[in-house]
Amino acid sequence: MELNIVNISGEDTGKKVTLNDSIFKVEPNDHAIYLDVKQYLANKRQGTHKSKERSDIAGSTRKIKRQKGTGTARAGSIKSPLFRGGGRIFGPKPRDYSFKLNKKVKQLARKSALSYKAIDSNIKVLEDFNFEAPRTKEFVGLRNNLDVANKKVLLVLSEQNKNIYLSSRNLQDVKVVTVSDLATYDIMNASVILFVENSIESLHKMFRI
Repeated sequence: MELNIVNISGEDTGKKVTLNDSIFKVEPNDHAIYLDVKQYLANKRQGTHKSKERSDIAGSTRKIKRQKGTGTARAGSIKSPLFRGGGRIFGPKPRDYSFKLNKKVKQLARKSALSYKAIDSNIKVLEDFNFEAPRTKEFVGLRNNLDVANKKVLLVLSEQNKNIYLSSRNLQDVKVVTVSDLATYDIMNASVILFVENSIESLHKMFRI
């Protein structure tokens, strides 16, 4: 699969790049994508939720009324969940939501997600570029030149670039990542993926191709 390389002005540079079919043209596996996205979202959960059960409530342990003769149910503690101000029954407790996922499944999920984007022609390759200083206005101009101003954009770099990252940080629908941090969730969440030219080679190395 070949794509034309464009510059930040949106003009064709006359160069082409070959995208490996074993990454961008596999048969998508929806279940692998589901599992990888599920793990990504689960790992982001803090799991610090906590409600007070009856043993955590501050209150007297005095028996609030006599056992028999009142005509109502027996009650032994004001901290009972049946009373206002009492503890909660089976409330949430702090827990770790993360779970293990095999590397090959995660790799298949990323390939499947990239293949979906390739099928829909939502992948573009940019000529290597850099900003002299962090300026959001320049990144806005880049989006306008590439006709992706009103779309969710994922820009993939081969390595971290502070100026590009800071230029895009204030834009709500833009995310900048390196190849090593490329996640299935980010790929599926984006409308358009912009690969910088030298990131394609890094992507092939990551998948050991």
